[in-house]
Amino acid sequence: MRILITGGAGFIGSHLCERLLNEGNEIICLDNFFTGRRENVIHMLGDPRFELIRHDVTEPILLEVDQIYNLACPASPVHYQFNPVKTVKTSVMGTINMLGMAKRVGARILQASTSEVYGDPQVHPQTEDYFGNVNPIGLRSCYDEGKRVAETLMMDYNRQNGVDTRIIRIFNTYGPKMLENDGRVVSNFIVQALRGDDLTVYGDGSQTRSFCYVDDLVEGFIRLMNTEADDIHLPVNVGNPGEFTMNELADEVAKAVGRDIKVKHLELPKDDPKQRKPDITRAQTLLGWNPTIPLAEGLKKTVAYFAERVENPSKQRSESVSK
Repeated sequence: MRILITGGAGFIGSHLCERLLNEGNEIICLDNFFTGRRENVIHMLGDPRFELIRHDVTEPILLEVDQIYNLACPASPVHYQFNPVKTVKTSVMGTINMLGMAKRVGARILQASTSEVYGDPQVHPQTEDYFGNVNPIGLRSCYDEGKRVAETLMMDYNRQNGVDTRIIRIFNTYGPKMLENDGRVVSNFIVQALRGDDLTVYGDGSQTRSFCYVDDLVEGFIRLMNTEADDIHLPVNVGNPGEFTMNELADEVAKAVGRDIKVKHLELPKDDPKQRKPDITRAQTLLGWNPTIPLAEGLKKTVAYFAERVENPSKQRSESVSK
């Protein structure tokens, strides 16, 4: 098939590009390189079935494709709060543009949504029928509410126009190709540990997250896109239900890095969720999907990736210039 992946040069998007290209598909990778990197996809540029387009999804584009994976949007607070209005535009206008294309060319489209639609949840673990507890005027709302509107658009285009839509709610994901300055807890902890710095824990470290290795997530993407079922258009949680406090994660990172670490506690950011854990019953029954890579194993692979980058700061500088 001919497949468009928006945000394809980003952390998750580049892994998805690789997987789908290796399965024999033609891939169009579209990215504006705000958080995506050419380095993530440069090894695929020599393949005649891979095409890279620099484009912002907030601007219309027409491409003839069979499937669209819409991943374009900065996903960590450091980046999505940098320009919150643009973040909302990316989720809303970008999704409208991609849905318009899907409608016009008859493509199936999958929207990368997020566990952030649940906000600071009062239901635990979170099931897809939970409406969430989101602050609509908070610092995180540009991302949270943007993704919620993107889900609304997906459902309305399906109901009103018959567009074949899918919605995946992504829980915390980690692995190689994350940005060093990503601002997300796994990359923060690993980079700090490798540099011998204190690990920055916000609050008392009792807040929880569930961490899914990127290869498991990509498998969930592909299964959701290619599964046929009566209720396939409804959202599906994809994440690892293993739940860890931030203090426990710090200990796991110390083991993976192989050195003692010290922790410093800072004030908890406003609206930071206190707990997050997916109920993946729907993914299990609908897609036959389960995560296969435990945290300790995934952290080893991620540490190996970051170790090379932290030890080669000149490589990082040259990449940031070329970006």
